[in-house]
Amino acid sequence: MARNGTEPPTVALNNAADISVIVIYFLVVLAVGIWAMVRTNRSTVGGFFLAGRSMVWWPIGASLFASNIGSGHFVGIAGTAAASGLAIGGFEWNALIVVVILGWLFVPIYIKAGVVTMPEYLKKRFGGQRIRIYLSVLSLFLYVFTKISADMFSGAIFINQALGLNIYLAVIMLLMITALYTVTGGLAAVIYTDTLQTIIMVVGSFILMGFAFNKVGGYENFQNGYMNAVPAITANISESCYEPRADSFHLFRDAITGDLPWPGLVFGLTIQATWYWCTDQVIVQRCLSAKNLSHVKAGCILCGYLKLLPMFLMVFPGMISRILYPNEVACVDPDECIKYCGASVGCTNIAYPKLVVDLMPDGLRGLMLSVMMASLMSSLTSIFNSASTLFTMDIYTKIRRTASEKELMIAGRVFILALIGVSIAWIPVVQSAQSGQLFDYIQSITSYLTPPVAAVFMLAIFCKRVNEAGAFYGLIIGLLIGLSRMIAEFAYGTGSCNNPSNCPTIICGVHYLYFSIILFVISCIIILSVSLMTKPIDDKHLYRLCWGLRNCTEERVDLEQDDWVDNDDSKYMDVDEPEEEPGFCKKALLCFCGLENKKAPQLSPEEQAELQKKLTDTSEKPLWRNIVNANAIILLCVAVFCHGFYA
Repeated sequence: MARNGTEPPTVALNNAADISVIVIYFLVVLAVGIWAMVRTNRSTVGGFFLAGRSMVWWPIGASLFASNIGSGHFVGIAGTAAASGLAIGGFEWNALIVVVILGWLFVPIYIKAGVVTMPEYLKKRFGGQRIRIYLSVLSLFLYVFTKISADMFSGAIFINQALGLNIYLAVIMLLMITALYTVTGGLAAVIYTDTLQTIIMVVGSFILMGFAFNKVGGYENFQNGYMNAVPAITANISESCYEPRADSFHLFRDAITGDLPWPGLVFGLTIQATWYWCTDQVIVQRCLSAKNLSHVKAGCILCGYLKLLPMFLMVFPGMISRILYPNEVACVDPDECIKYCGASVGCTNIAYPKLVVDLMPDGLRGLMLSVMMASLMSSLTSIFNSASTLFTMDIYTKIRRTASEKELMIAGRVFILALIGVSIAWIPVVQSAQSGQLFDYIQSITSYLTPPVAAVFMLAIFCKRVNEAGAFYGLIIGLLIGLSRMIAEFAYGTGSCNNPSNCPTIICGVHYLYFSIILFVISCIIILSVSLMTKPIDDKHLYRLCWGLRNCTEERVDLEQDDWVDNDDSKYMDVDEPEEEPGFCKKALLCFCGLENKKAPQLSPEEQAELQKKLTDTSEKPLWRNIVNANAIILLCVAVFCHGFYA
């Protein structure tokens, strides 16, 4: 039954079975995190941030998927599906094609360049500091305003539905646990726990999908039921606001009147996806931790197959939720909506949480809450780890050029704690944002801010004529154009069906996916024009940094020296000076954080060169290369078939 806004929230998780499942889940996650902590070297930059480049394909594929799928996906995608049908699944299926571009075109260049962060790649490619700093700061802003905020908000909706807990209390508890194993474990702990989260997420949501389809009586009834799912109270609101769309079961919709027009879904979304999958620190960092290039490609293929699942695990259950609870999920009367979910613009965001709370039996309901916690935490851990990498390697080294490796490790961990503080402070902003627009909110901000970045990376890798001036002006002018649209849209408000926004058509009338295409093209034109009018970069600075020069063996002359080298002055210290033994408490704390004072053996220049050669090696065994290439072709065929079947 719907609960009235005046009644106290019902607590769905008040039985021993659910509570014990959640406790066991958290104990297992902590155990896996501690095991990864003990097993890997976390006291060096390569060990903490890149897991020592020792990862095999299956944890990489699972971690790519888990990092991408947050609770924002469960709540946002299911909510949008409940509102407008299955076209939102196209956002997930687009990734099947883009992960192949990541593994085959982008990662080989990053490995050959020998980089840890994406801004570091641009610095090697173009020289200068301004692009690297611009990109680091933009990435950190995007993390806070889209990823962290949306995931925490959607996780809070879920916990609020299931536990009736105060949103702030729930989120702060989650962040504490998440921060604990990100701060202590580094990337290896994050990747192994992500793998566990992926298994739990997929199994739990498959079970829920089974219950949901069983409740509506199969696929045929599901199609008929969805087209007739309208709320009982519609007041004097236009029918188009509460009746399901005629094209609800079509992936490709009309180019002009569609809510997700097909050219935008094919081209505009691919630009955003290229930024996200091929140039975003969170994703690329997982690929850079692989043992070799075959493991990178196999991980990308596994992630591609996993990305087939959200259509069935989130989109269809979201639509079924509208059939089962049309009055709550599909409400249009603002007073009714406020009663059901506290938001006047609509309650589609409660579609998935409501299914879990109402359909799942005891024990399994606890498992599904664990799944939501898992998706929230795996996204947050990935973001915290990558954000601390960006801050440490790209910003902190500018402030402290002589920092020791130990100081960088501490700075990275302290920054994670600061990021959590900002995230908690941002909760009320997200809470008061239009909750009916969660997934659109994330995608539209991405459309306004990221196409110039995608353009710079694409041209940096595939067009060696592009130089620093072109890239910088392309980024800055692109940012100003994107911000002008974003600020206008937020100033006028996005509105709702029965209360549309009065933003001028010339600004807000262009769909955000079309805007993404326009901004990308403008950015490319600016980058190429300015580059052609200014001096090119010599080939000797570009060996192994662009596609055309990727196999050059000559030594590259860096445009600029690295900001940070390991300034461990211990080798210059007076040998007679005895080293002070830390006390028991300090020793335990250093061990917990992976900062033990182990003296690493000094490497000779030849050994250093050999280690560097191993880290930048992209060779593959012919057998495995052929196997992953064949699998990539099969994955692309599957992607084309899926799009065609639901088009």
